[in-house]
Amino acid sequence: MFVMAIEVILKAAEGSAGFANLGGGCSMPPLKAFMDDTTIICSKEDETRRMLTRLDVLMSWCRMEFKPKKSRSLSIRRGKVDEATTFTVAEQQIPTVSQEPVKSLGRWYDSSVKDTRRGAETLELASESLLAINKCGLQDKFKIWYLQFMLIPKLLWPLLVYDICSSTMEAIEAKINKCTRKWLRVPPGFSDVASKAQTPNEVHPRGI
Repeated sequence: MFVMAIEVILKAAEGSAGFANLGGGCSMPPLKAFMDDTTIICSKEDETRRMLTRLDVLMSWCRMEFKPKKSRSLSIRRGKVDEATTFTVAEQQIPTVSQEPVKSLGRWYDSSVKDTRRGAETLELASESLLAINKCGLQDKFKIWYLQFMLIPKLLWPLLVYDICSSTMEAIEAKINKCTRKWLRVPPGFSDVASKAQTPNEVHPRGI
């Protein structure tokens, strides 16, 4: 019921601004929502202010209100972050991502508008987690289990949502391979090709 009510509010407000022009012939609707989290994307500053005003009026009709302290604003002009532009809702100023970075759906947003720092953080997370697993008192086979079902799924999300360079991903893979070989007690000269080779017992000859 809550989602249906929010959808009615968004439909009533989406006419306050046109589609956002992202360049290269790409456009996006001005409103995007997930449960009670709403994102406004506009090409012009006045459209954003008009959309905020319209949403504020609609929310007041529903006896609800926005929480500016939990919201963030980001204004980009000519490819650079414009920290001078601020927005208000419910008669309160919305903090900018330059003032307070925000995390939404597992992704951090800050004034850099780049994922370089996130790649370094993901690499650091992998290194610290592998070190913690290695130091724990579990048997090696349980360390492998922890790596496969706990750590790797945790690392996959930032690799999906951030644009992380291939060199960082290769560094993470190298650290995981090193620990895996250690826990499996694989000889240093044992190549990856040999680990994937098919043994004679696994060969299934076809009948003539």
